[in-house]
Amino acid sequence: MRNQGPLVSGASVLIAVVQAGTLARAAEALGMSPSGVSRALARLEQQIGARLLARTTRTLSLTDEGRRFYERVAPHLAEIEDAALEAGGSADVVRGRLRVNVDPYFSRVLLSRHIAGFMARHPQLSLELIMRDAVGDLVADGFDLAIRFDAPPEGAFVARKLGHTRVLTVAAPSYLAASGRPARPEDIETRECIDFLNPTTGRAYAWEVRRGDEVLPLKVKGRLMTSDSGTLLGACLSGFGIAQVLALGCEDLLRDGHLVNLFPDWCDERFPLYAISPTRQHRPAKVRAFIAFIAEIVEPAFAEPPRTRAPRRGRAR
Repeated sequence: MRNQGPLVSGASVLIAVVQAGTLARAAEALGMSPSGVSRALARLEQQIGARLLARTTRTLSLTDEGRRFYERVAPHLAEIEDAALEAGGSADVVRGRLRVNVDPYFSRVLLSRHIAGFMARHPQLSLELIMRDAVGDLVADGFDLAIRFDAPPEGAFVARKLGHTRVLTVAAPSYLAASGRPARPEDIETRECIDFLNPTTGRAYAWEVRRGDEVLPLKVKGRLMTSDSGTLLGACLSGFGIAQVLALGCEDLLRDGHLVNLFPDWCDERFPLYAISPTRQHRPAKVRAFIAFIAEIVEPAFAEPPRTRAPRRGRAR
């Protein structure tokens, strides 16, 4: 059996480059020079007999062969690392570099307030939180994990549902003063509504309201569509129109009267939050620790207080 040491060493360099995103950052993490990293990659490609990375002056990306090689090899190297930690009596040590694809809204309204506590618990961990509008390709983009709202995409992912938050139909008092409050959900079909872009489909999210098991689809007319939740809220608060928002992060606006929940008896739609990771038999301790941390902070945030239903103003069709 021929010596596999150079192959394993080269694979480790490739994984470091994918996770770091650049040769320079991978070299820094590995304690090598950029030219040394480049030579190691060239030797690996020569040994395998295939081009693994497509490199330009500005970007790095895995080729199809590189992606298949990475997906096969990365889990095994992670298991070797875990085995080494276990053998050394440190199987649960959270350390190294963790790169997470995070939903921007979730990061802003909840995660950012708690991240200091997580970092204090794990002083040997280096954390990168990268805000993206969609999951994308976790492997090619070098992510260990994604924290995303909405259903997980199809593909080779492991997804864990962490909780859900309600979807509310809201408007500002200034809009209601100028246009009147809609009496029934279907009344908003003739009103000015603000659409939110679904990055997966490239189209606006469909509107609906729910009451228990009853689902009422709505065909709204929106002249304004945005992919940014802050812009959505800002436009709604300015009185431009009606919006559907997540209850998470809007508690103070509702409590202080800056936004009005138009249909308290029609807000049983839920929007789920998932932890998504590449298929892997054994997740590293750092990934397990971060998922447990997110589950810990979302539990009280997603808890729903008792809700008093508003008097019904009409029968929805």
